[in-house]
Amino acid sequence: MAQYCFALEMAVRDYECDLLGGVNNAVYQNYLEHARHEYLKTIGIDFAALAAQRINLVVTRIEIDYKTSLASGDRFVVEVRLERSSLVRIEFRQDIYRLSDRKVVVKALVTGIALNAKGRPQLPEAMKDILDRV
Repeated sequence: MAQYCFALEMAVRDYECDLLGGVNNAVYQNYLEHARHEYLKTIGIDFAALAAQRINLVVTRIEIDYKTSLASGDRFVVEVRLERSSLVRIEFRQDIYRLSDRKVVVKALVTGIALNAKGRPQLPEAMKDILDRV
């Protein structure tokens, strides 16, 4: 299996936790999305700039396996690996680990596509060049 190409450290905030004291399951999607956006910036893909050009990167599927919970104050890392799975489809393999013990918290596969101004799947040429290098 290929190595991760990006890692982002974060910490759990109190308001992200549910009544049981663990991070609410929906919050993990926010962590994953933030890490994806930050990673894309590092490889020259600006999510906001693409949207301004009417090119939208959209998620079409998310698979998440919840392994354990994070709690308020826990520090964690989201690791990201990008793969091109077809001419128009990209996949992000993402894992979240608690830093204190490197325990797996979440394993995720996020699938997405780029839509052109007409709403049709199409990777822009500049994006194809970047993806061919990762």
